[in-house]
Amino acid sequence: MIPFLDLKAINGQYSDELKQACSRVIDSGWYIMGSELTNFESEFADYCGTQYAVGVANGLDALTLTLRAWKEMGKLQEGDEVIVQANTYIASILAITENRLKPVLVEPDCNSFNLTPEGIKAAITPKTKVILPVHLYGQISPMVEIMQIANEHNLLVLEDCAQSHGAMIDGKKCGTWGDAGAFSFYPGKNLGALGDAGAVTTDDDELNEVLIALRNYGSHEKYKNKYKGVNSRLDEIQAAMLQVKLKYLDLEISARRNIAKAYTSEINNPQIILPTVEVESGHVWHLYVAKCTHRSKFQKYLMEKGIQTLVHYPIPPHKQGAYIEMSNCKFDISEKLHEEVISLPISPVMSLGDVRKVICAVNEFEI
Repeated sequence: MIPFLDLKAINGQYSDELKQACSRVIDSGWYIMGSELTNFESEFADYCGTQYAVGVANGLDALTLTLRAWKEMGKLQEGDEVIVQANTYIASILAITENRLKPVLVEPDCNSFNLTPEGIKAAITPKTKVILPVHLYGQISPMVEIMQIANEHNLLVLEDCAQSHGAMIDGKKCGTWGDAGAFSFYPGKNLGALGDAGAVTTDDDELNEVLIALRNYGSHEKYKNKYKGVNSRLDEIQAAMLQVKLKYLDLEISARRNIAKAYTSEINNPQIILPTVEVESGHVWHLYVAKCTHRSKFQKYLMEKGIQTLVHYPIPPHKQGAYIEMSNCKFDISEKLHEEVISLPISPVMSLGDVRKVICAVNEFEI
């Protein structure tokens, strides 16, 4: 069986270093908000190209706390609108509604899966205050055009970078284009912890300071609470292990790109629509998402061939029970994508033989 993603093998490459990092934390006697977190924040900020990175408990908190911070800073108020693509993972929407802001869903580009400048422009109203581009599947959104729109309309931009660590346009990485970038280090991400973890990147001094307080009960100083904060702290062990894995991120991205290149150049089944790459350096291939109108049959066929696939995502946010108030909304492009997308295995530890097996099996699929 070719697994969709073999996390044991991925982390096994760095087993000795990861164990040493854990031992270092255990022996230190300091397990929360210590030097490991500070060091990782500094290293991740340097990697992305921002002044600051603020470690938090997970990627959802990275989104939620950034929007919350802007409310504390007086830049947002309840009822303000946030533009986001309709085909994203529900976390992007949860962060908006948790802050009592209004998600304004728009159709994505059917090839890149990301926001389009035209879609954003058509959705802007006097209540619009934020654009939230989700760099889906590892491909960075058209940030040059998005930032032009944001500047023209005086809008904040929060990049959802949960799937796009290292993606860039003209050498400028995701998480540095907007006012802030929210990252997830969920174990299956390109930069994955061995548990939950997240971070926010920014160059904004005030936002950085507010986030540091909000993640720690709203406190900059022990027992003095300026805000009604939360407990969302990236712990020392995860920060230590992320330092190890950050060193190898670009190598793993390179391996993913090689697999994607092989898929794209050698899969030639007309029943399978391959993903579109708009900017080569803009894609880090967190997922290799193809489309097939006979997805269920295709997925069953591949499983019978010993190839595991996943669907990202089978149900759009506006069709979830959590958002029943959106159930009458209609997004034809998004809904079609959710019915057709299928993710092929793409892992930095896949062998050439595994890649060849996937290619041959896909090419042999018949309706």
